[in-house]
Amino acid sequence: MINFLKYKYLYLMISVSVIAVGLSFVFRFGIPLSIDFVGGSKISYSVNSKVVNLRTEALSEEQEKEMRANIDKESSGEAEILLFETVGPSVGKEAVNKTVIASILGVLAILIYIGFAFKGFNFALSAIVALIHDMFILVGVYAILSYYFNAEIDTLFITAALTTMSFSVHDTIVIFDKIREYIREEGKVNIENSANKALTETMVRSLNNSMTIVFMLLALILFGGSTIKFFIIALLIGTITGTYSSPFVATPVLVWLEKRKKK
Repeated sequence: MINFLKYKYLYLMISVSVIAVGLSFVFRFGIPLSIDFVGGSKISYSVNSKVVNLRTEALSEEQEKEMRANIDKESSGEAEILLFETVGPSVGKEAVNKTVIASILGVLAILIYIGFAFKGFNFALSAIVALIHDMFILVGVYAILSYYFNAEIDTLFITAALTTMSFSVHDTIVIFDKIREYIREEGKVNIENSANKALTETMVRSLNNSMTIVFMLLALILFGGSTIKFFIIALLIGTITGTYSSPFVATPVLVWLEKRKKK
């Protein structure tokens, strides 16, 4: 048995440091929202063998044709339209509302399910803490990508965030199930010992499962299209973070809560 919880303060320091750096980028530079959420038009032209990307307020087809004609005139060439999509501000606001509602419902569903499945509020609370930890890291790292590589929050990012939530909780449930098994055998006399046994038994399986996903995502980043690049990167961040948080955030928090309950 490996005493993983011996280094719980190291895990805490790593998590706090990564979250602090990421959130500093969020608050200082922000993360731009795509037109999916704020509305407008996104247009791409091929002009003289170069690709020009534009983002403007919502344009009609007539306005787009007029803009293309001006580009033709200025560039002394013919602009070929590659992409033209428009989202109204009302649609963008509706997308934001649906995203918030979906996230809240997801967290509540996880809280209720784990609470009933493990018959303990501490199990549910620990899983939610790990989930929030993962979301902070995902948003923080994405803010860094936004600052250096112009990443935007779009519907694909929200999909990646919700997927991260499910992945994080999945690994956590596997570990918690083992902890519960050892508690039934040994009682809650030494919850830390039960947690270390559970982590020792599940760690290799969790890493093997995660690495298969990581390799697939790396391949998609290298050979996939540019339109899904940041979506895949967000999934990669979520996969790594979820693999880390289940044993090194959720489990130490559970042990701490269970020890407090005994006092």
